Amino acid sequence: MTAHEFRRGDYLISSDNDLLQFPKIHQMLKVSYWANDRPNELTERSTRHSLVFGVYYLGEQVGFARVVTDEAVVGWILDVVIDPDHRGKGLGTWLMGVIMDDAVVKGLKKVILNTKDAHGLYEKFGFKVSANTGMMMEKKND
Repeated sequence: MTAHEFRRGDYLISSDNDLLQFPKIHQMLKVSYWANDRPNELTERSTRHSLVFGVYYLGEQVGFARVVTDEAVVGWILDVVIDPDHRGKGLGTWLMGVIMDDAVVKGLKKVILNTKDAHGLYEKFGFKVSANTGMMMEKKND
């Protein structure tokens, strides 16, 4: 799959796996509520099997998101994070716009995500709280 790049001033969003800076990704996720106890190896392994989007400022990674997908029916957006030093500049909105404009994501029948506190961001892109929350089931393995 061909990597795509988008620039805004000194910022870059890229879908190139080779640009990912895992120490920075680990650092950003360690302060999140959803992945703060995730082992680094697990983050790296899950990222290798995802459609990835990195946000970079002058070559340093300052944001990240990934989409787990079968590239036909469903995609699950995960690990959307912007470094605290770069928040408030519209990077999260730009990142979500790039993700939602991606040809693979646009071709999916359904795109899902979970959030505890960023409903306003995702609503800008048409996401709604699911009316079928009683239908989704999960099993966590320790």
